[in-house]
Amino acid sequence: MEYTEKNAETIDRWVDQGWEWGVPLSHEAFLEARQGRWSMVLTPTKPVPGDWFPDLRGKRVLGLAAGGGQQMPVFAALGADCTVLDYSPKQIDSELAVARREGYAIRAVRADMTRPLPFEDASFDLIFHPVSNCYIREVLPVWRECHRILKQGGRLMAGLDNGFNYLFDEDEREVKHRLPFDPLADPALLEVLERDDSGVQFSHTLEEQIRGQLKAGFALLDLYEDTNGSGFLHDRGVPTFWATLTEKR
Repeated sequence: MEYTEKNAETIDRWVDQGWEWGVPLSHEAFLEARQGRWSMVLTPTKPVPGDWFPDLRGKRVLGLAAGGGQQMPVFAALGADCTVLDYSPKQIDSELAVARREGYAIRAVRADMTRPLPFEDASFDLIFHPVSNCYIREVLPVWRECHRILKQGGRLMAGLDNGFNYLFDEDEREVKHRLPFDPLADPALLEVLERDDSGVQFSHTLEEQIRGQLKAGFALLDLYEDTNGSGFLHDRGVPTFWATLTEKR
C-alpha cells in the first residue's frame, strides 16, 4: 500500500473518532459567516489575519488537503466558487454533506497531492492549504503545482509544521528522535507511528517549506508562528508551526 493511501485510511479512522479537524462547521456558524462574522485557521490556534483575504465574491478558491467541511463552507458563504481536494473519503463526504445542508455547490475531488494536481493552469485565485504536508515526503512538487494552477497574482495560504514536534516523545518532555523525521528511511520510526495510530508523517525544514515556495516562483508577503494549542511545548510558548501568505507573480 502507498503511504498516502495509509494516511487516508488513518484520517478516516480519526474522523470516526471525532478528530478536531474532521468536525464540520455548524449551521449556525455558516449563517454567521454570511453576516460577515467568521474566522478560520491554517494552524492550531491563531486565526488567519483578515487582510490576507481578498474580496472573495466570485473568486475561485481551492481547499488543498482541506476537506472536513470547516473552511470551505465559510468561503462559500462569502461568495467564493469553491473546490476542495482531499485524499480522505470521510473528509470529502463531510464537505458534500455541509454543501447539501446549506444549499451551495462545491466541487469535491478525491486525489493524492503528491501527484500532479488534476486542474488546468491558472485555474484558481486562491489556494487555502491548512497543515497537512506533514503527511507527504516531498513538498517542493506541491508548491510547483500550486504555482501552476494559480492565476497571476493569485495567493497561496499555507499552514506548515516546522518539524520541532518530531523530536519529542508523545508527552513532549523527552527528546527521542533526530531530524529529519522520515519513517520511509527508518523503519523504527514507522513502528512508533503505527503504535500511536499516527499514519505516516514527515518533518520538513524551513528550506523545504518556505524557501521551497520561493523556488517555485512565489513571492512571500507575510507569515506568522503558532503553537500546538495545548501540551508541554504550548505551555512554554514554543512555536511549532508557521503560516505563510505568498503570491504568484
